[in-house]
Amino acid sequence: MRVLVTGGAGFIGSHFVRRLVAGGDDVVVLDKLTYAGNPANLEGTGVDLVVGDIADPEAVERAGKGCEAVVNFAAETHVDRSILGPQEFVHTDVLGTMTLLEWARANDARYVQVSTDEVYGDLEAGGRALEDDPLRPSSPYSAAKAGGDLQVLAYVRTYGVRASITRGANTFGPNQYPEKLVPLFATNALEGEPLPVYGDGKQVREWLHAEDHCAGIELVLREGAPGEIYNIGGEDHENLEVTHRILELTGADPSLIRHVEDRAGHDRRYALDDGKLRALGWAPGHSFGEGGLPETVEWYTANRAWWEPIKSGEYRRYYEEQYAERLRA
Repeated sequence: MRVLVTGGAGFIGSHFVRRLVAGGDDVVVLDKLTYAGNPANLEGTGVDLVVGDIADPEAVERAGKGCEAVVNFAAETHVDRSILGPQEFVHTDVLGTMTLLEWARANDARYVQVSTDEVYGDLEAGGRALEDDPLRPSSPYSAAKAGGDLQVLAYVRTYGVRASITRGANTFGPNQYPEKLVPLFATNALEGEPLPVYGDGKQVREWLHAEDHCAGIELVLREGAPGEIYNIGGEDHENLEVTHRILELTGADPSLIRHVEDRAGHDRRYALDDGKLRALGWAPGHSFGEGGLPETVEWYTANRAWWEPIKSGEYRRYYEEQYAERLRA
């Protein structure tokens, strides 16, 4: 296929691009190249990169020329940033999704929306979210993603667009922008900087390797049914447990841990029932503790030249706004 991958210069998107290219697909990337979009993530792929906004119909039309499918990774994704400023999240995650759906409708293209487990909201211990559970987003980020998902389902029913949705767990792996827990704490530990743990650190997340996430998305692209949603789950671990494991892998001192003021509306637990995707033949190939996390931390250890330039400028301004007061307290 010729596939348009939006947000393909970002973390998960670039892993997906490499996967499709390795499989022989023709790929075009549309990326706005905001702070988390990095053309270096696409080096060696040979794909066409179109710089533009998914909410701009002309950019979408230019990038999508001749494409048979679109997989939408483009999104503002960080909860902390959405609390500081929600406007961009609505622009990209809702309006941008609608613009892509209009293009898919006009071109009879296959569409896959890459969403998140966070749209289900906080879960009680022992519970696991099913695809038809009510949406209970807690943050401006997850609310915007839920809005995009609802646009997809509306376009399926109203216009017959051949669209599916994936909802993935907390994803980790190489070349993730160092604002999420694993890359932030790994790089801070390597620099001897504090690791700011929200609250008691007992929040539970499912951890999903980027390669396994992309394998699930590709399966849905090729075999998923229009109008259907597919959860892509991972392994349950507390944030504090992950933090201590990162310290062990980097050899850093546990005294670097700082328990700081929790963020507003912080969900305690996410968990997915991914039986529907497993029935299509998907299964994860990376163990979090035995292979996935150690290999990821080793990547950050060996690739300082990738992340050290990032942790300045815009990143430093955001980091100071988000953590400076918390760490002083």
